[in-house]
Amino acid sequence: MPHTPPLFEDLLLILLAAVPVAFLCLKLRMPILVGLMLTGIMIGPYGLGLIKEIEAIEILAEIGVVLLLFTIGLEFSLRRLREMQRLVFVGGGLQVLLTILAAVALETLVGQPINKAIFFGFLFALSSTAIVLKSYVERAEIDAPHGRAGVGILIFQDLSIVLMMLLVPLLGGRQATSLSAVVWTLGTAFFALAGIIAASWFIVPQLLKQVVKMRSPEVFVISVVLICLGTSWLTAQFGLSLALGAFIAGVIIADSEYSHQVVADILPFRDVFNSLFFISIGMLLSMSALMENLTTVLILAALLIVGKALIILGVVKFLGYSLRVSTMTALGLAQVGEFSFVLAKAGRAEGLMPDADYQSFLAASIISMIATPFLIAVAPKVGYFLQSLASDQPVGDVTETGGESEIYKLQNHVIIVGYGLNGRNLSRVLRAVALPYIVLEVNSETVRRAKAEGEKMIFGDGTRREVLHHIGVERASVLVVAISDPAAGRRIVGQARQMNPKLHVIVRTRYVSEIAELLEIGANEVIPEEFETSIEIFSRVLHRYGVTRNIIERQIGEIRRQGYEMLRSSSLPMIHLSEFADALDGTATETIFLTNESPALGKTLAQLNLRNQTGVTVVAAVRAGATEINPGADFKLQAEDILVLLGATEKIDHARKILQSDDASGFNP
Repeated sequence: MPHTPPLFEDLLLILLAAVPVAFLCLKLRMPILVGLMLTGIMIGPYGLGLIKEIEAIEILAEIGVVLLLFTIGLEFSLRRLREMQRLVFVGGGLQVLLTILAAVALETLVGQPINKAIFFGFLFALSSTAIVLKSYVERAEIDAPHGRAGVGILIFQDLSIVLMMLLVPLLGGRQATSLSAVVWTLGTAFFALAGIIAASWFIVPQLLKQVVKMRSPEVFVISVVLICLGTSWLTAQFGLSLALGAFIAGVIIADSEYSHQVVADILPFRDVFNSLFFISIGMLLSMSALMENLTTVLILAALLIVGKALIILGVVKFLGYSLRVSTMTALGLAQVGEFSFVLAKAGRAEGLMPDADYQSFLAASIISMIATPFLIAVAPKVGYFLQSLASDQPVGDVTETGGESEIYKLQNHVIIVGYGLNGRNLSRVLRAVALPYIVLEVNSETVRRAKAEGEKMIFGDGTRREVLHHIGVERASVLVVAISDPAAGRRIVGQARQMNPKLHVIVRTRYVSEIAELLEIGANEVIPEEFETSIEIFSRVLHRYGVTRNIIERQIGEIRRQGYEMLRSSSLPMIHLSEFADALDGTATETIFLTNESPALGKTLAQLNLRNQTGVTVVAAVRAGATEINPGADFKLQAEDILVLLGATEKIDHARKILQSDDASGFNP
């Protein structure tokens, strides 16, 4: 019999176990990530022991994390990362430092030596990039304020891994490492990172340009995977994480015109390998060790989640975000990261973590990871609850011109929630036509920059009734919600509709699935980016084929009135282009110049009665260089008039003979 490789059997077992568990989770409305981790616990070495090639599975799982971070990077760009630098370095730096200090204080209180206390601080400072970002992507919250804050902090955590790995041998005391050697290695890593970014910026777009010229989908996919894994390998050679390198590669490609095709090609690989990662996390958990130390593990997990959440909440609040956004960010990052397991293994080798502590740490960490999707799901409700308790939270002011009094003078104004691309463009137009408006933004840094440029803006969270009241929602005429936070958008619409039933509410959303709910809550118009792009494309195609503007606009209006149902359905009403083309071929326009000999001179269009007599319509008339569109029935023809006729070709010939012969005298008025 032919020999079956053990890895092949392991992959088959994983799939056989994962599919029914995932199906059950979906039926029970549980996050699929939880199902995958439970699968790992069930079939792993501490469960049924069905998996033999655990190390090979872990390698495939790491490829999954790399591909996940690569696709996340494709959602960003260097410009967006520059805008996030305060979040990355101030927010991420404070979070890591404060978490380490809190762990040190707690560990020293229970009698741990300072070196072990610092090491535990390293472990707890990191969060799970894979779990958090996958959850945010699935919930369409990666561009929301809490999503951006979470990504910024996670980027700094990945950067800090280099220093942590360098300090583990120093903390263990088994390897003499001088401060100068640490600084040299750290500096080399970050200079290498800058070099990799610069090189990728110049090389990757040119490489993809040449690959696309080959017109081979296979070569394109291979090249993209090479760029992703190659950049990851380069960063790993300088002590940085593989995931960070993949994220950088994604960011570089995000600025190119090939990013959407790259996402489409990589997604199938990412989802398969990424599932292996979450299953491999579950394989680490020993149920027997968990049962033996259940109380200790649960207390440790609770301290980890609550303590880390409080630290992150304080850091994000310090950066100027609202209490709601700070809470949602904190609950999203309140777990241990996957790279903490790598640090834990290194710490065991250096004598910093006994086996008993290692198993307790693993159990508490995996529990925190399993809890993460549930914490992210309840985060909006917790955020709104805490925000309602903080009734004295300031809502900001307008520093432009009349200051606070400017808000109370606004009447029939436009309220713009969110100062992204759509919000900025709308405010420019409103300012140009001198219409009253006010912008509401939750990012304090954006507010400061915009105010410095003279923008009419205040800092505040539109999900709060007092904030909406402060900006005069009861007196406003239009509310435009232009944010990338679906949950917040729904709450803003609901609050505003209750406070002002006559308000015209327009909501921009990225996803069509939200249209029905937003309309039900109280939105007057919902503009999904996906279908508005489709509308623009098909209108241009129809225009190219000669379809008149009024027909195109009528179709667009009908689609919007139906809530885009026509585009959402699996099939569209069939319109045969050949029939439409036949109709166009039989229709023509022609211009007729009236000479002094024309028998139609002095007669009105009503007297000529061209439409009834020939089926031809006079759609325009040119007299002395001036054009009159759709001239009325009392329009009297004069010499040297130019008439524009619309109708079937043979009927236009008939009308021409009438206008240029004695037949005109035979018309009945």
